[in-house]
Order: sequence, then structure tokens, then C-alpha cells
Amino acid sequence: MARRPDRDKAEVLSEKDLKDLRHNLAHLNVTAVRDFYERTYRDCRLVYKRLPTPRQIQTLVQIWKQLWK
Repeated sequence: MARRPDRDKAEVLSEKDLKDLRHNLAHLNVTAVRDFYERTYRDCRLVYKRLPTPRQIQTLVQIWKQLWK
């Protein structure tokens, strides 16, 4: 049976990190945000049994939100 990753060791973005990421994304042009999205999306793909970290998913979500603004 598969085990869940240890949440204590998982990298998670803090509120300050999320705020900084949002600020930085807001100041990029659309092309740069799309490129960043493509790289992050590639990192979040499910490959074999490797799951993306919470930090990678948080980053992907923030970029996705920026693209929809």
C-alpha cells in the first residue's frame, strides 16, 4: 500500500512567500508568465510514482491565477 509523504518534511510556501510570488508575477509580462507556467507545469507532472511537492503546486496555482487576470 502506498504511503503518503510526510507533511512535516514537505516544503510549503508561507504567506509571505506567496505574497512575494504574486507581486513578482504581477510585474512580469504575459510571455514571461506563460514561460514560467510551462516550466512549473512540467515540474508538476505525475511521473511514475513521483508526486509534486506542495510548493510546486502552490506555485502552479499562483501562476494560473495570474494568467486569468
